[in-house]
Formats: sequence, structure tokens, C-alpha cells
Amino acid sequence: MKKATWTYPDRTTWSDADITGFDVEATDGSIGKIDESSTVAGSAYIVVDTGFWIFGKKRLVPAGVVDRIDRANEQVFINMTKEQVKSAPDFEEAHRDRRGTEYDTHYESYVR
Repeated sequence: MKKATWTYPDRTTWSDADITGFDVEATDGSIGKIDESSTVAGSAYIVVDTGFWIFGKKRLVPAGVVDRIDRANEQVFINMTKEQVKSAPDFEEAHRDRRGTEYDTHYESYVR
């Protein structure tokens, strides 16, 4: 079965509620805050503003790497390390349609 890279996993308690500003926790610590997100079926993602630790870069992270969302503490947990996020392609406004792009290639091994 093909992994659902751009779909939130069933085990998340996802809804259309706004998660902008939530902290993002990699498997080895905090990596930044959510700058924006999408819940479009088959094309869902979060954009993480990594702040100063990689010079203010933004990374587009597919919904398929989200492990869980803690709404009470405004945190989103992902199944990637800080280094894996750091090595991801830069977020570019022009690449919101991610299919067939470097995003697919980079993230396909991280989706569970």
C-alpha cells in the first residue's frame, strides 16, 4: 500500500481548527512554530518556521509525518529529527502543488 505522504494519519485528532503558531516537536526536540497549514485531502501540509536555528528558513512538511497534535499545549509532534527537517528542501511559495517535486522525494521515507 502506498504511504499517504500528504494526508494526516488517522491517529491524529485532526480537524479544521487553526494550528498556526503551534510549536513543532521533532523526535529530538523543538524545531519551530507552524507558520501555516493546509487540510486539503491528499494535499495537506504544515509550514514550519524554523526560526534562528537554521537562519529563519521555512520548511514545508507533509501531513503524513505528523504523529500527533496536542491542542491543549499547542504542540504538533512529527516523526522526523531536527537534522532531517533541516536537510529538507526550502519552502517556496510556488511549490504549493507538491506532487512530483523534490518534496515527494525527500519525505517519502519518513511517512509512517
